Amino acid sequence: MATTPLSQIPTLSQLYQNNQLQPASETHTNATSRFNSRISLIRTDITKLETDAIVNAANESLLGGGGVDGAIHRAAGPQLLDECSTLDGCDTGSAKITNAYRLPSKKVIHAVGPVYGRAKREGMHSTLLQGCYMTSLDLAAENGCKSLAFSALSTGIYGYPSREAAEAAIQAVKGWLEGDEEKAGKIERVVFCSFMEKDQRAYEEFLPIYFPPASGSQENADPAESGAAAVSETQKDENASTSAAQLSDLPDVPTQEPSEAGQPEAKKAKFDHDAGGDP
Repeated sequence: MATTPLSQIPTLSQLYQNNQLQPASETHTNATSRFNSRISLIRTDITKLETDAIVNAANESLLGGGGVDGAIHRAAGPQLLDECSTLDGCDTGSAKITNAYRLPSKKVIHAVGPVYGRAKREGMHSTLLQGCYMTSLDLAAENGCKSLAFSALSTGIYGYPSREAAEAAIQAVKGWLEGDEEKAGKIERVVFCSFMEKDQRAYEEFLPIYFPPASGSQENADPAESGAAAVSETQKDENASTSAAQLSDLPDVPTQEPSEAGQPEAKKAKFDHDAGGDP
């Protein structure tokens, strides 16, 4: 199984340097570039990433399902289901952590995103989705995971619009990184991993609004990385060259959705009914 090491997952800094990500025409009031070397964007199969943890788009039972959830369970093997069956499920808007077994990551964080239509009616869609991201980051920091990759939570059968989901996710991650410097310093890389093009496009739109290219001023330096002098111009040139080589080695983007084989039709029908018919 071909896997993707963390060194081959481009950061925002690298994507900007290589013109793979375009600056936004307007940025958010509190936009910052100081985390650009710690945030990544990639479109690939999350089960192939060699991050310390990957974040699964799970359901409340934590017993597997279709889409990314099913793909993660199949790649991890039956031991993942065995461990998940001991966790007594998980509330929407929260997450739980397990070992990763056959996956190249060390841990799997199972985050239960909201069903958009239902949560929207209750005015809780954004709060619940952002809770998934912040709880997942907490679990990663508490369990020694220095890198984690998020799937596009709730944007599949749960029906959360990709643009809304991406902006909520970015806001949550930004707020978490800025909220507690000591805790945030334990996370060296946050990866937004999309499988569908619609999700990738949404992140490409909103990441530059909240994390624009660095202006070169010291005020944007990441305190968790600096502590000393800024990166020299020579180092920047070397990084740019390395980035170009890494980007050329990236895996091909997915051409089809993860198989939902093995998910009983009765289970799918029950979910469609419970979810109020949201696609």
